[in-house]
Amino acid sequence: MTTWARILPVAILLAGLAAGMALIATGPEAERRTPPPMEPVVEALTVMPEDFPVLIRSQGAVLPRTQSTLIPEVSGRVLWIAPNFRNGGFFESGEQLLTIDPADYENAATVASAELARARLALAEEEAQSSQASRDWEKLGLAGEPTDLVLRLPQMETARADVAAAEARLQQAETNLARTRILAPYAGRVLEKRADVGQYVSPGTVLADVYAVDYVEVRLPIADDQLAFVELPEHYRGETPVVKPQGPSVVLHSRLGRDVFSWKGRIMRTEGAIDTASRQLFVVAQVDDPYARRGDTPPLKVGQFVEAEITGRTLRDVFVLPRQTLEDASRVLVISDDKRIERRVVEVVWSDGDRVVVASGLSGGERISLTPLPFAANGAAVRIHGEEVPATGAADATREQKP
Repeated sequence: MTTWARILPVAILLAGLAAGMALIATGPEAERRTPPPMEPVVEALTVMPEDFPVLIRSQGAVLPRTQSTLIPEVSGRVLWIAPNFRNGGFFESGEQLLTIDPADYENAATVASAELARARLALAEEEAQSSQASRDWEKLGLAGEPTDLVLRLPQMETARADVAAAEARLQQAETNLARTRILAPYAGRVLEKRADVGQYVSPGTVLADVYAVDYVEVRLPIADDQLAFVELPEHYRGETPVVKPQGPSVVLHSRLGRDVFSWKGRIMRTEGAIDTASRQLFVVAQVDDPYARRGDTPPLKVGQFVEAEITGRTLRDVFVLPRQTLEDASRVLVISDDKRIERRVVEVVWSDGDRVVVASGLSGGERISLTPLPFAANGAAVRIHGEEVPATGAADATREQKP
């Protein structure tokens, strides 16, 4: 390798270094800028007082108003059942559901009728003999009054007692005969049929489980801290209300497949005690005629699970805020007119899903931060999203020359 080949790379490197130093020495001086203060951008909500109707949410299962077990009062073989006497079948009050073989009870009624006729004949004979004895006493001219035995009064009383007993036996026989026809005690529906044609039944045999369909009930638990927000019907000892008290309205919801259906009802009564374990009071909602056709809404069936919305009191002149505005259980971030934050304690009187209701601590027209600022101090400046940035930024920043 020649001497020139060794010197050329070094010469090029030195020339580049010298050119760079010359550019640095002759170039403009860099400016040092002080960045503007970083103010957090927040979403703001202007609050105004309003009236807020409280809705208390609960849930429960549909129960029948009355549920009964059909049991025969006489023995015999089932001869006939009604076509609607099957699981899910409807029936009206007084409708005949079953017939038990009445032959034995018809015979017993006939025998009892004959016994009554004989007892009445015996009584008529005794009354005739008593009248004849009284006339004979007068014809004989006997002194004094005739005794009861002479007038056959004890025999007449016995005959009257026999007539009464025969009438009672006939009435019982006719009652037993009527009991061979099983009648519906109320308008209802068959929950489960347990007897059929040809089966021998006796007192104690369960024929069917039935329930009334005039209305259904739903037991709904309400927490004790919610009781102040709903007007419940109360009953007091010694007071008989002229009109049955009615409580607040309630709307029941249930999902069937992809659709949600609703039924309207009313709170009719409260139960007698607060549950000590859950601190809840059960109220009873009533829905009238749950199996009536209401457009496309299906019937409200016994055993169905429902969610309830109970109409409570209306809170006047309160502030309804999104739940996200609360830093903790009782503080919000208020934005002052000069866009500085203030942590303020407010009185939360109601909480419902994603909303809270504030009764005091705010004034109409104030702005609340929707953006959480967990580390910002009181008095810290903020910028509100959507408002123009004031003309104090990078253009007005202090500039310092590089030393």
